[in-house]
Amino acid sequence: MRSKVVVAVILAVVAAMFLASGAMAQKLLCVSKKELKGEETVASCLAKGERFAIVDQFGIVRILTPEEVELTKAFNPKAFEMRAFGLKYEKLAPKIPALPVSPEQQ
Repeated sequence: MRSKVVVAVILAVVAAMFLASGAMAQKLLCVSKKELKGEETVASCLAKGERFAIVDQFGIVRILTPEEVELTKAFNPKAFEMRAFGLKYEKLAPKIPALPVSPEQQ
């Protein structure tokens, strides 16, 4: 009986962690224009030479190189259609849209 309770508690903790990580998904933020507040799209900022970073739910930042930007565009073009936000307005920035589901995965 005691082992069933322990297993149930562990499963509840794992489920809560999984749900919390989904609520705090990664964001794409402009690092060269910290005051940006959604006036432009990410693609238009990149065309002007602005630099972007991906910030995860733990606050870990990864600045994107030009090669990473091009590869990300190839895999997830919707990420560059969204409004651009600077570091100052991180809370307002939308989450990076998920990849579309391919027909093979359905």
